[in-house]
Amino acid sequence: MAIIDILLPKMGESVAEATITKLVAGSGDSVEADDPIVEIATDKVDSEVPAPEDGVLVEWCVEEGDVVQVGSVIARYDIGGEETSAPAASAAPSSSSSVDAPKEQAPPASPQPAPAPAPEVVEAVMAPLDTSPARKGPSGRFYSPLVRSIAQKEGIAMAELETVPGTGSEGRVTKKDILAYIGTRGTTPVAAPKAAPVPAAAPAAAVTAPAGAKSMGGDHDIVEMDRMRKMIADHMVRSVQTSPHVTSFVEADVTNLVLWRNANKQAFQEKYGEKLTFTPLIAEAIVKAIGEFPGVNASVDGDRILMHKHIHLGMAAALPSGNLIVPVIKHADQYNLQGLARQINDLAGRARAGKLTPDDVAGGTYTMSNVGTFGNVMGTPIINQPQVGILALGAIRKRPAVLETPQGDVIAVRHMMFLSHSYDHRVVDGMLGGSFVRRVADHLEGFDLNRPLEG
Repeated sequence: MAIIDILLPKMGESVAEATITKLVAGSGDSVEADDPIVEIATDKVDSEVPAPEDGVLVEWCVEEGDVVQVGSVIARYDIGGEETSAPAASAAPSSSSSVDAPKEQAPPASPQPAPAPAPEVVEAVMAPLDTSPARKGPSGRFYSPLVRSIAQKEGIAMAELETVPGTGSEGRVTKKDILAYIGTRGTTPVAAPKAAPVPAAAPAAAVTAPAGAKSMGGDHDIVEMDRMRKMIADHMVRSVQTSPHVTSFVEADVTNLVLWRNANKQAFQEKYGEKLTFTPLIAEAIVKAIGEFPGVNASVDGDRILMHKHIHLGMAAALPSGNLIVPVIKHADQYNLQGLARQINDLAGRARAGKLTPDDVAGGTYTMSNVGTFGNVMGTPIINQPQVGILALGAIRKRPAVLETPQGDVIAVRHMMFLSHSYDHRVVDGMLGGSFVRRVADHLEGFDLNRPLEG
């Protein structure tokens, strides 16, 4: 056998350590390549460390709750082959949130199955080679030890295993694939023999469901905060305690912008392969206004004000779990509209999928938050420390408005939205904070209806 060391991988330039939140695989478990073996968390994002290749996890060198430095050995791993003393190997981190429920750790000698009823909980016990499916099927497709173990327990012969759709590399069947197949096959994993059969859709629902509530006398439920919610709570309290918040409001007539976007969104997607939402159009106006009022593109370090030369625009995004995260468009002032749309769509998509890296959420110098997504017309956002300003974008609504024309004032139906600018009054005074948000509105209201698509 060949034993290698798995190191805590580098997760970004600003990240030096991480907390071990969950040991997904237990000592002695067979794991296939790219399957998560441990969940880790930084002060920015949660992520996973995958197995470097098919093998057996020999032992853990860390425990849940440990704070580990980048590059430290976290586990010893057997990849098979000849005994070797090669340098330690490091598995690249997976930035997605964990989907499969972790396997219960148990001493190798214990034959007892894990008590959890979730379909994903399967004890990886190697079956005798003469009764389990072969490593390769007639089609030439490779099957990992874990998949073969599950197949043997469920009585899935090689002929049936060959029909299971695979989503892994080169069409290989992963643990999730075979468990999904078992769900549709109408059976329950051996690890939970006493549990009632669970529909195939249950695992996905379990991922996004909030933490279990504990009933207290029927009057109320107690729901424990998850780790991210605790971090958000701490960040919000610290921000309000640190910065004296002031919020200025401006109403903008964005009719021209709405009409242009509606007329060009299909052509934009056909030409650039990106959806054109209102967000990049508004982000473009924010970046222009920051260039004119650079005082809002700053942060506070003790009694010093750091004036940033580059514009790294954060965009608050809601996760399926209900938590919030702020990915950052680095050097937003260097992108045209197409580049902003591509960056925003990419970051938003990876945020929803839980695939952001620590670098994706680091280094922001100013933040925008689209409260209009939830139907809100305005909001009073809390500053993302140590920045000094954040702009909330309200919902765009049709309303009657007074227009001045050469023939006199008229009332017309216009597309209107509120912009709410919260700023740190230690650094940003009312004139700067109010003038900045007014300039953003000016750029939105002055949108050119004849603007070419390439602009």
